[in-house]
Amino acid sequence: MNTPLTLDSIRSVPKVLLHDHLDGGLRPGTVVELAEATGYRALPTTDVEELGQWFRDAADSGSLESYLETFAHTCGVMQTEEALVRVAAECAEDLAADGVVYAEVRYAPELFNEQGLSLDAVVEAVQAGFAEGERRAREQGKNIRMGTLLCAMRQHARAQEIAEVAVRYRDHGVVGFDIAGPEAGFPPTRNLDAFEFLRTNNAHFTIHAGEAFGLASIWEAIQHCGAERLGHGVRIVDDIKTGPEGGVELGRLAGYVRDRRIPLEICPSSNVQTGAAASIADHPIGLLARLRFRVTVNTDNRLMSGCTVSSEFAALAEAFGYGWADLRWFTINAMKSAFIDFDQRLDLIDNVIKPGYERLV
Repeated sequence: MNTPLTLDSIRSVPKVLLHDHLDGGLRPGTVVELAEATGYRALPTTDVEELGQWFRDAADSGSLESYLETFAHTCGVMQTEEALVRVAAECAEDLAADGVVYAEVRYAPELFNEQGLSLDAVVEAVQAGFAEGERRAREQGKNIRMGTLLCAMRQHARAQEIAEVAVRYRDHGVVGFDIAGPEAGFPPTRNLDAFEFLRTNNAHFTIHAGEAFGLASIWEAIQHCGAERLGHGVRIVDDIKTGPEGGVELGRLAGYVRDRRIPLEICPSSNVQTGAAASIADHPIGLLARLRFRVTVNTDNRLMSGCTVSSEFAALAEAFGYGWADLRWFTINAMKSAFIDFDQRLDLIDNVIKPGYERLV
């Protein structure tokens, strides 16, 4: 059986998502309803279709800083426990409907304290929502496991505090830590105390690096901070030279990242929106995949980019001629790189992912 590779058929195979922001994936209708329920009055429009288009248009700025401004509205309606539960539950449902079987969804608890919620209350509300979303997905015949990454905003000074929360809840669904926000002017080394704390507690962490800023941020994230994965990491291509006849030479950092199998959490559509790539067809993922870096494919912000994992796969297949074997490779790369126990990763690879692709090829 050789099933044609279409958006619908891609949606039917098991997928793994490592880089997805909770506050970047709301349903437009939910944003409107939560704004009404919570008294948030700053939305640019309350027409659901127009609002969804506004988010996508506003994100198409070519600048990471401008892209990040769209989150004022999603975070603005996520300031109550009820709102957080709802958003998290719908997130799990939406990912499961897209065929995602394992997802690590991240958010910054410090962004949801405007109405007095504690960091612990935020985490507990989101975990309750994820559990509810998993339950609803099972009722619809879809199985998904949700893992949580807690982010600290790199322009603030709460990384140590958030890292402590991540460790405190690691037996309750929080699988790791991250720093997010603007890269330029806020290097990862500003948070060395948090990363040292995580390492001494045997906790997992990824770091946003190599998106808006270049090789220096990747080098700092890996060599100074000890990042296990790179959030985006797409600018590692700056350390790769391609000759006129197609020859390729890896610099020391690029070679280190590839040889150590450091996962790259690449988000193609988002990278185009923020100017890290000119187009999907010109995206460095083609070269990085060909050179066998540990490439994974992710959504970043499904609302702002108007994307799903399946649509990202479909766009890459069209741009680079990928087939089922390539999509399977991306998926297994992601599952190998997840922050859950080895035996659990292996179980999903052997008993869910591989059988899911074998029936289509």
